[in-house]
Amino acid sequence: MKRTEKFLINGSILTITALITRSISMVFNIYVSNKIGSEAVGVFSLVMSVYMFFITLATSGLSLACTYLVSQEFAKERYFEGLKAVRSCILFAIFLGIGSSLILILLSSVISTTWLNNRVSPTPFYLIAIGLPCIAISSVINGYFSAVRKAYKSAISQTLELGVKIIISIILLQYFSLNSVETVCICLVLADVISEVFSCTFLFILYKIDKGFFNKRAKITGISYKRKILNITLPVSITSYIRSGLSTLKEFIVPNRLVLFGLPYTLALSEYGRITGMALPVITFPTVFIGSFSSLLIPEFSSLLAKGYKKRILTVSHKVFTIATCFSLIVSIICFVFANNLSLAIFQNLECAKYIRILSPLILLMYLDNIIDNMLKGLNRQFKVMLCNIADLLITISLLYFLLPELGVLGFIISMYVSEIFNFTVSYLELRKARN
Repeated sequence: MKRTEKFLINGSILTITALITRSISMVFNIYVSNKIGSEAVGVFSLVMSVYMFFITLATSGLSLACTYLVSQEFAKERYFEGLKAVRSCILFAIFLGIGSSLILILLSSVISTTWLNNRVSPTPFYLIAIGLPCIAISSVINGYFSAVRKAYKSAISQTLELGVKIIISIILLQYFSLNSVETVCICLVLADVISEVFSCTFLFILYKIDKGFFNKRAKITGISYKRKILNITLPVSITSYIRSGLSTLKEFIVPNRLVLFGLPYTLALSEYGRITGMALPVITFPTVFIGSFSSLLIPEFSSLLAKGYKKRILTVSHKVFTIATCFSLIVSIICFVFANNLSLAIFQNLECAKYIRILSPLILLMYLDNIIDNMLKGLNRQFKVMLCNIADLLITISLLYFLLPELGVLGFIISMYVSEIFNFTVSYLELRKARN
């Protein structure tokens, strides 16, 4: 099978799977939002921002390292070396997963009291700590499947994981009283952790079966991949920690600075929940149609770079960029024109309509920036991507700090526009430099 055919088949399978899972996930999120209310959505978003930071700490760029190394080694038909890189990445994942869990447990009380104003106890964070090692291992195996052009196996795992998460969430939300925001957060986090453990187990079984095929064609060597993994993960990890930490800080700044504008904390959480937990998922949902192909660009460009096919890189990037631009413009126009219809159809109210319409012009920049970032990662420019993201977050946090007390929610919107314009511009210039 030709590389192009394999790319299109894998991308199509991932797109169909992602469309199904994202649709189900969106319907489920609407169900949860209507059941728990916008205030609880806002608090849960803050809990999830902490969750995402510690996921970053646990994974530390290992998925990217695995994809990059396996893609290069398999392109040269050095299968044993590629499998050895996977094993080394898994060992790093176990160590980092356990380490991040211990750090979260130690800091959970401080996070609960200082950052969340005692809206929840440390219990949700103890539950999150249980799942971090599994998430780290899963990220490595997903990186492997992406490298060997079998990302559909990751898609199957994600679909099953989502099913487990939804079933358990519904059972817990029906069984427990939802009068307490903390109870809601515990139910949702527990369901997520159980689904992550299930996904990790399922992925590991698939990996053990899949690697047997390459083991038969492998030649034993004495190459060590620890240094290579560290060379990729260290710069990515350090910048990822900074980026994720700043991103988490940004999430907590918004409701607290809105209070200085004159909004009660509960109302500030509700407005924050409407934008980040309701409007943003609507405008980012269509990325399902291009996101799968975008993620496959990492191993594709990595392989082309290893073989020195620079003209092919230029051709592929130009085609992808053209298609993505047309698609993004169409989605942006639809969201702007039909914002009221979308809000009514999805949430049975018009609370999010104005935010969908206001944010719709950002769709073009958001979608293209995601694709450019994956291209740069495939061209081994992941460190530059992270530096750009860090600079973006520093600018955004500064704007939020000064604008929110003066302009309120409008200041939040302005900061989002500045952030996306800056990120896209710098990423695009870096891509042009990388292709030359």
